[in-house]
Formats: sequence, C-alpha cells, structure tokens
Amino acid sequence: MKRYGCIAAVAVWIMVSMSFCRAQSAQGTKSLDWAGDVGQHQRWEFGPVVNGGNGLYDRSSYHFFWAGAQAGKILTPMIHAGPLSGQFEFGAEVFPVWQAYTPAPYSQTVMVNGQPVVQNWGGGNFYGVAVMPVIFRWNFATRSRRFIPWFQAAGGVIYTTHKFPPNLLVPHGTPGGTSVFNFMPQGGVGFHYFLRPKRSLDVGLNAVHISSASLGDKNPGVNSSLQLQVGYTWWK
Repeated sequence: MKRYGCIAAVAVWIMVSMSFCRAQSAQGTKSLDWAGDVGQHQRWEFGPVVNGGNGLYDRSSYHFFWAGAQAGKILTPMIHAGPLSGQFEFGAEVFPVWQAYTPAPYSQTVMVNGQPVVQNWGGGNFYGVAVMPVIFRWNFATRSRRFIPWFQAAGGVIYTTHKFPPNLLVPHGTPGGTSVFNFMPQGGVGFHYFLRPKRSLDVGLNAVHISSASLGDKNPGVNSSLQLQVGYTWWK
C-alpha cells in the first residue's frame, strides 16, 4: 500500500508539473503576441521614415525622395466587422527633407501668330519641406503575432524653395503659373512587422497626388505618383 501511495504521489506530482509547464508555455506564447499587445493597449507609435517614388504617366520622368518622422495613436478598441475587423488610428508625418528631381530646363521654339517664339521651360531639382497633419489609418485584425496590415487616407502640404512643378519661365527666371505651396492628398496600403516587443518595421505603398489647388495661374500638378515608404517604429 505504501508503494502504491508513493506511485500515486509521484503521478500527482507529474500531472501538476505538466499542468504548470503548459501554463508557463501558454503564458510565454501569449507574451510573443507583439502585434496583439499594441492593439490591446491602444499604444502610441513614433519613428523615422524615408520615402521614395516615381511620377506616373506624363510625369514618369519625375523622381522623389523624402525623409522625416511619423507619429500615431490607436484610438479605438477592436471593432468587429467580419473580414474588415480592426482598429482606427490617427497619425501625422513631418518631412524636413522633401526633394523632387525633374528633367533639366530646356528651350522650345513654337509658332505664335506665324512667328517663331522661343519658350524657356523650368526644371531641375526642387527642395522643400512637407507636413502631413492628417492620416486616417485602419489597422486590420489578424491572427498573426507579428504582422498588422493597414490601409490609409492622408493629406498634407508642401513648401518648396522654387515654384513646383516646373513650367514656362517668366522674365525673372522662375516658373510661371505654379506655386511654392502644393497639397498632397494620398491613399495607400502597408503593414507593421514586429521585430521584437514594441518595435516594428513599417512598409507602405501610397498613391500621391500633388496639386496647388490653383494657387497659381495654372495648376499642372503631378496627377499621380507611386511612393514606397519604409520606417521603424517604437510603440509606447
């Protein structure tokens, strides 16, 4: 009987130990849900971003590079809507480095009232700053512990040291009809990929429209450009 009692005690000890290990394992697995943690606690995010892309269609010779910082805050708990389930986030971006590279200035002879007239067109590199004060982002719910996909709509303003985009040069040598101020509404998709707790690599692809909203006499703009953005985020 004593032997059976010892066997029973050992068996109980084994079962308790296994239960404790399973609990510890579950807790450890739960702790690896880095994507779920930021949503559950509706955390802030901060980090640097770089952005590069190309104009499309008639602006395919335009190239862009921006660098700056972004911030955001998850504002809602999980909203359940089937495959669209997720959380709403509001954010903003600042780009102290905003650059556009366009074809070099050139001259063109055209006929006006039967007379040849030389037109000088602007071009070259443009530098400025940009602010994106409004970013509406929807973070989709997933079962992944590291991956959060999202889509967004955003809007901002650009200031350049010379009127952008390049256009006909007026007598004092600056592009005529355009503006040093332009607006950039955009929309896109992207994802956060968590490399460690509260640290994520962020990748986005945005379609960006650049327009002066007719602040100048003409508004040639950049009707469409495709921009790839890469950033690194600290979640607080």
